[in-house]
Amino acid sequence: MKTTYVRQEDVKRVWYLVDAKDKILGRLATKIASLLKGKQEVSYSPHVDMGSGVVVINSEKVRVTGKKLQQKMYKKFSGYPGGLKLENMESLLKRRPHEVLRHAVKGMLPKNKLGRKMIKRLKIYVGDKHQHIAQKPKEIKL
Repeated sequence: MKTTYVRQEDVKRVWYLVDAKDKILGRLATKIASLLKGKQEVSYSPHVDMGSGVVVINSEKVRVTGKKLQQKMYKKFSGYPGGLKLENMESLLKRRPHEVLRHAVKGMLPKNKLGRKMIKRLKIYVGDKHQHIAQKPKEIKL
């Protein structure tokens, strides 16, 4: 019996359409990260980029539990003294709703070149419209 390995040339990419309306942020992010990694494939291999593309719509309607809207803080640092900017989830959801979901998914991907490649296949949109009709995304219920 011989072990077979998946090569990068043999990977078939599929695109999925996810509606984030009334979904819990963390649970949605784990499902999306799993799709981006390619864990739904039978021949999953962690060192090969086998993941699919994911298009997320209605990102502004994602839900969180508890008091996270007021208590969860996002940090940005410019590199200069006094350049630390803090923003809570509520104001970030109003200003840039897609960034909350992207931040959650990115934290669940590998922290290397492979993870940076995977996050590029995540397309997040505010509202119902998206511009990825050519990829023919399959709508899935998460």
